[in-house]
Amino acid sequence: MIEVSHLTKRYGAHTAVDDISFTVEDGCICGLLGPNGAGKTTTMNVITGYLSPTAGTVRIGGHDIQQEPQAAKACLGYLPEQPPLYADMTVAEYLDFAAELKGLRKKADRAAAAARAAARAGLDGMARRLIRNLSKGYRQRVGLAAALLGDPRVIILDEPTVGLDPAQMIEIRALIRDLGRQHTVILSSHLLSEVQAVCDRVLIIAGGKLVAQGAPGELAARLTARGVLSATAQGPKQAVLAAAAAVPGLRDVRLTAENGEEISFTAASADGGDHRAALSAALAAAGCPVLSLASEQMSLEDVFLQLTEPDPAAAAETPDKEEKAHESDL
Repeated sequence: MIEVSHLTKRYGAHTAVDDISFTVEDGCICGLLGPNGAGKTTTMNVITGYLSPTAGTVRIGGHDIQQEPQAAKACLGYLPEQPPLYADMTVAEYLDFAAELKGLRKKADRAAAAARAAARAGLDGMARRLIRNLSKGYRQRVGLAAALLGDPRVIILDEPTVGLDPAQMIEIRALIRDLGRQHTVILSSHLLSEVQAVCDRVLIIAGGKLVAQGAPGELAARLTARGVLSATAQGPKQAVLAAAAAVPGLRDVRLTAENGEEISFTAASADGGDHRAALSAALAAAGCPVLSLASEQMSLEDVFLQLTEPDPAAAAETPDKEEKAHESDL
C-alpha cells in the first residue's frame, strides 16, 4: 500500500504540490491525471524519494520514505518520463548493470533476474541489440524492465507513453494492465484515453492540489448527479455567460463552443435541482434566445475539464478588473 499524507513541496515561493493526501491499495492501477505543470511529476519524485518533501509523509509498504529510505525503495520500481538509459550498452548489458545497482552481486542471479524482467517487458530477442538502435517504444520497454528488476511490490510510471506512436501506446498500455495483476501501479498522464484504458482509480491534480479521486465512472457519476446542463444561446458571449452565471443554483458556467453569436456552454447545479426553466428565462430576459437546452451525462473528459480548467466567465472578468485598476492608476 502507498500512503501519502499532507504532502507539500515548495520551490522558493512556488508551491508545486499543496497538501495532498491519498492512499493506493495493493493490486490497484492508479492514474495521476492532470494538465502539464499540475504537479504530477513532483508528486512522483517525492513518492520515490528522489525529492524530499517540504512537509508531509510518504509510506511505501509501511516504510516511511524519509525515515526508512532503503526499505521503502526496495518496494519500488520507477520508470521516469525519460528513462536513464546508456545508449552504447546492449539491452543485456544495461539490465545486468541495473540489477547490480539493485544489489544482485552474483552474475548468475543478475542474468536470471534480467531475463525475467526482459521477458515481462516484451524484450524477447533484444538482448544483444544496442539501446541506441532501438525505437522509442522499445527504449520504454528497457526502462520498464529495469523498473521490474527485484520484483518490487509497487511500480511508478511517469508519462509511460509520451512520444510513442499509437501502436506503441497500445502495446505499453497492455503491458501496464498485465503488471496490475501482480503489482500496485501508479502512472501519471495528461492523456484521458490512457487513464480510462488502464486505470482502476484516478487522482486528478490541478495547480498542485488534489481536486478529485475515485474510479473513472464514479467521478463522472458524482458530478452528473449534481445536474449538468448543456445549452446554446444566441448573443454576445459575455451577455450569455453572465446571464447563465446569475441563475440561482447554477455554478461552473463554462464555454464549450463559440460560432459567431451562437454561444454553447455547460453549467452545473449546485443543489442537484433542475434549473432549465430558470436558465431559459434568464437568457430570454437578457435578449439571448435559447437555441438548445438539455441535461447531459458527463464523460471523464468533462470531469477533467470542469475540475482543472479555469472558469471562462471568471477569466473574462479579469481583463476588465485589470483595466479599471490601470485606469485608476492613471
